Amino acid sequence: MAKPAAEVEELPRSIVRRVVKDKLSRCSDEDISVQKDALLAFSESARIFIHYLSATANDICKESKRQTINADDVLKALEEIEFPEFIDPLRASLDEFRQKTAAKRLGAKAKEADRKRKMKEDPSESNGADVGNAEEGNENDDDA
Repeated sequence: MAKPAAEVEELPRSIVRRVVKDKLSRCSDEDISVQKDALLAFSESARIFIHYLSATANDICKESKRQTINADDVLKALEEIEFPEFIDPLRASLDEFRQKTAAKRLGAKAKEADRKRKMKEDPSESNGADVGNAEEGNENDDDA
């Protein structure tokens, strides 16, 4: 059975609740509770904003005769829909993400290079069982 379109497009409630409560806890010393309908309003507002931002970024992308939206398209879209205050925090998050991704890639390349180096030094470690079986097979052939 297919879900209604509105239900499919909803943001995960647990994430919306966590973001709202985290932001409220930073703004106030008091523990503020949030009603379900308020959480739904936050979720719907965020969903509409995401649709508006992605449609604007898509238009920017199409103007550049490309089919893939990139981070610069999103930054330009934020400017175009008059949310310039989001640009600097988004750039900072993107830079942090790119640095983490680059570090992970370097780590993965180093592990791969280390594995290849070890295989060259002692190839029996990588497939020791196959080498042993092949040698046993040769011994048996000699006996026959």
